[in-house]
Amino acid sequence: MEDSESQLLADEEQTPEPLLSSLDIFLFSLIAGLLIYWFFFRKKTEPVPEIKPFTPVTPQIRETSFIEKMKKTNRNIVVFYGSQTGTAEEFANRLAKDAQRYGMKGMAADPEEYDLSELSRLKEIPNSMAVFCMATYGEGDPTDNAQEFYDWMQGTDDDLEGVNFAVFGLGNKTYERFNATGKYTDKRLAELGGKRVFDLGLGDDDINLEEDFISWKEQFWPAVCEFFGVEATGEDSSIRQFELVVHNDINMNQVYTGEMGRLKSFQTQKPPFDSKNPFLATVTGNRKLNKGGNRHLMHIELDITDSKIRYDSGDHVAVYPTNDAAVVNGIGERLGVDLDTVISLKNLDEESNKKHPFPCPTTYRTALTHYLDINNMPRTNVLYELAQYASDPKEQENMRKMASASPEGKALYQSWVLDSERNILAILEDLPSLNPPIDHLCELLPRLQARYYSIASSSKVYPTSIHICAVVIEYTTKTERVFKGVATNWLKNKEVTDNGHKLTVPMYVRRSQFRLPFKPSNPIIMIGPGTGIAPFMGFIRERAWQKEQGKEAGETILYFGCRHKNEDFLYQQELEEFERAGVLTQLNVAFSRDQEHKIYVQHLLKKNKQLWKLIHSNNAHIYVCGDARNMARDVHTAFYEIAEEVGGLTHTQAVDYFKKLMTKGRYSQDVWS
Repeated sequence: MEDSESQLLADEEQTPEPLLSSLDIFLFSLIAGLLIYWFFFRKKTEPVPEIKPFTPVTPQIRETSFIEKMKKTNRNIVVFYGSQTGTAEEFANRLAKDAQRYGMKGMAADPEEYDLSELSRLKEIPNSMAVFCMATYGEGDPTDNAQEFYDWMQGTDDDLEGVNFAVFGLGNKTYERFNATGKYTDKRLAELGGKRVFDLGLGDDDINLEEDFISWKEQFWPAVCEFFGVEATGEDSSIRQFELVVHNDINMNQVYTGEMGRLKSFQTQKPPFDSKNPFLATVTGNRKLNKGGNRHLMHIELDITDSKIRYDSGDHVAVYPTNDAAVVNGIGERLGVDLDTVISLKNLDEESNKKHPFPCPTTYRTALTHYLDINNMPRTNVLYELAQYASDPKEQENMRKMASASPEGKALYQSWVLDSERNILAILEDLPSLNPPIDHLCELLPRLQARYYSIASSSKVYPTSIHICAVVIEYTTKTERVFKGVATNWLKNKEVTDNGHKLTVPMYVRRSQFRLPFKPSNPIIMIGPGTGIAPFMGFIRERAWQKEQGKEAGETILYFGCRHKNEDFLYQQELEEFERAGVLTQLNVAFSRDQEHKIYVQHLLKKNKQLWKLIHSNNAHIYVCGDARNMARDVHTAFYEIAEEVGGLTHTQAVDYFKKLMTKGRYSQDVWS
C-alpha cells in the first residue's frame, strides 16, 4: 500500500504544470471574442439620408377635346370617320390632307377618341367645319368606333347653330338599309341646327366606291371655298405626312414583328383579346369539305383554350392574315430594296394621335407582310401621289389622268386597274419607269384589315374551339396573273402536322345580332347556300344540345344550296345525321347544276306553303346568310310571294310585314357582297 502511494506521488512530481489553466483559456477566449465583435459589428455612424423633394409623375393623358386640340394646333377642319374596314378612315385622311391645298388645316379624327358632345363648340373656331365619313355596317348599323357618337346624336338636344358640316356616307346598295348611318348623320345634324355646307355624298361599294368619293370630293372643295370665301392655293404637289427614320443600330427586341398593338404581345399573351390584342389560336383542324370540283372549300378549327374568349352561335371570328411572301419579295426586288432594313415612319405632325401609319419600328418586310394591303387594287390617291416617280411622261400622264374626276380618267382607272385587277406589284411591273421610294409607298398603302367569318360552331358544344367554313379564292385575271385571296389561301396553308410544330392564327371574336331565339321552342327557318351554311352549323348543333338538355326545341328547318350533290354538299354526313335524329325537322337542298334548269334555295322556299303558318302564327324566326347581291334579294322576293299567295297580303303589305319582322329581330341577315 505504501509502495503504491509512493509511486503515484512520484508520477505527479514528474508531470510539468501547464502555463495556462482552463479558466485562463476561457477568459482569454471571451475577451478576444468581445474585441472581434466590437471591431467588426460595432454600430457605425449612419449618414443622414438626403431628402429629395417628391415630384409626382404625371401620366400622359390623351386629349379628348377635339376643340382644344384644333385651337392648339391651329386647325379649322376636322374630319371624323366611322370605319369598320379602314376605308372611311382612309377617305378622312385624304380629305384632311387635301385641306392644305385650299389654304386650310385639317385633322382626321376617330370619334371614339374624342368627346363629340363638344360639337356645339366648333363655332368658337373661325371658318371651321366638321366633315363626317360614315360607313354603314351590317343591317344599317353604325361602325363600332362610331356607336357612341351615334347614340349621342339620338339622345341629344344640343343646339348646333353656327356649326358647319358635310357628310359622305359609305354603303352598299345590295343591303336593305343602304347608307343608313350616313343618311341619319346628315339628317340629324341638320335637325339640331347645323349648317350643311355641301350635299350628302352616298358612296356605293357595290359599283365603285372610289369613283363616288372622287366625284363628291371634286365638287365638295369648290363649295367649301365658296362658302368660306377662300381660293385654292394651287398646290398640287405631293404632301408627305410621314418622314423616314432608318435604324442602323437597334436592339431587335424593340422591333415589331407583326403585333397589332403591344410590342411582344404574341410572345406574352394577356387577355382581354380584341382587335388591338388578338389571341394566337392554334389550328387543330383543317380539312377539305368538298369531294370534287375545281374549288377548295375548307373547315378550320381554332383552339381558344386558356384565352377566356367567349362566343355565341352567330358571332363572327376575325382573323389577321399575312400577305403572300412571293408578292412581298416581288415588291422588294422590283424596287431594289433590302426588305430587312429596320425603319420607322414618323408623323410630321407632332400633335397627331397617329404617330405612325403602322406599328414602328419594324422592317419593310414586316410592314408589307403584316401591316399593308398589297393585294387589292390601289385607290386613285395612291396613283396620283406615285405619278411623280414615273420618268416616262406618258406613264406619268396616265397615272394622273386615272386619279382625276374626268370621264376619260374614270374610264381608264376602271379598265386598267379595277377590271384588270392590278395590285401594286402588277402596276410596278406594267409601268417600268415608275420607281417610287419604298417608304413613300408604305405611307400611301392602306392597312391590311382583319377578315371576318361567321362562326360555324356552338360554344355549348365546343366551348374551347371556334370553327370556320370558307372557300379559297383563286382565279386568273385579265392580265393572265393569278389572283389569290389573302386570308383564304393563308388559312388553307395552315396544315395540322404531327411534328410538334403548331401553326397559329391571330384572332378575336366580334359580337353579332345574329342570334337563336331566346325561347328554344320558337321555330327557326335558315337559308344558307354555299359557305352561308357556316352559322347554321352552330345553330343546329346548339339545337341538338338543347334537346339533350331536355328542352323543347321548335321546328328547325334548313334550306341549303350547292352546285352538285356529289361535289360540294357541305357537311352532308352531319346534316343527314341531324335529320335522322330529329334535330333538323326539314333538310331542303337545292343542287343548282344537277339538272338542265338551275334550282336555287329561293325556288325551294316558294314550294313550301307551310312556312307562312310558322311565320305568321307560330312566331318563327328567319335567318339568311350568304350572298347579298342576288340570293338575299331573291329570298326576300320568295317570302313576299308566300305572304301574298298564302297570307292574302298585297305586295306593299308583304314588304311592310317583313320589314316589321326585321325590326322585331325575327328576320336576321348575315350577308356579304
